[in-house]
Amino acid sequence: MRELARRVVDVHYHAGPDLYRRRLTTGGAGRAYADIDGWVVIKSHLGCTAASAWEARQEGLPVSGTVVLNDLAGGVHPRVMEQAVYTHGEDSPARLVVHLPTLVGPAHASRLRRQPFHPRLDPDRWRGARVTDDSGRLRRPVREVLRAARDLPVVLATGHCDREETLRVVEEAARLELPRLLLTHPTHPMTGLTLDDLARIADVPGVHVEVTALTLLLGHRDARHLGDVVRAHPRVVFSSDLGQPDQPDPAAWLTTSERWFAEAGLTPQQVRAVTSLNPAALLAL
Repeated sequence: MRELARRVVDVHYHAGPDLYRRRLTTGGAGRAYADIDGWVVIKSHLGCTAASAWEARQEGLPVSGTVVLNDLAGGVHPRVMEQAVYTHGEDSPARLVVHLPTLVGPAHASRLRRQPFHPRLDPDRWRGARVTDDSGRLRRPVREVLRAARDLPVVLATGHCDREETLRVVEEAARLELPRLLLTHPTHPMTGLTLDDLARIADVPGVHVEVTALTLLLGHRDARHLGDVVRAHPRVVFSSDLGQPDQPDPAAWLTTSERWFAEAGLTPQQVRAVTSLNPAALLAL
């Protein structure tokens, strides 16, 4: 926890290689966050960033990794998680973050201008099954991943689940007494949880709620909504979801965020909680 005591802990930053071109590599992101007294968790929809995060830490950079359980990366299977844990190494003060699939269902109509990282890669070819079956129950591999996440040094995140899927994951996590679960941008229109939803699950231990800067930058939600989320749930994590070439760099993100926090009516204690204390507690081993 001591090494994660930073000005900012960003649990959601995209570096290359990824589905689309990104502003920085893992090492470049690590240097950018070191310059702002931060810690950064690198995410890639292509799969696993554990090895590049380990390499960055060998250079003294404040970086940890993720694995996204898309079909392209091996799918929803505990062995994919285990391999990523081993690759992540034992030196990190932060847990590996394991995301449920992000390449699922119809493609989200993004407002971003995106250029594919590799010309042969067609994301639609790799779109897999959602986390629930036709009856609305969590599929067996998803339940197995949740059980494995209880015993591994990881944080489980909901990926691109929709509202009903997210609530089913929360229910199963509560049943299993999963110690930590991150709801990935749950109030984004793609996911669709309401403030009432967040208030109803506020007492589920270990559940953290993410609000991303990109959601605000693209106009899906505003600063007032950020304040409402912070007041609806006790464990909110403010992350960037940035890394796109035409979006702000980490330093500029923090400057813009200060204005949002003021507009949201957040106290200095709430700002420190969502930008540093809550994400550090979520990640800490």
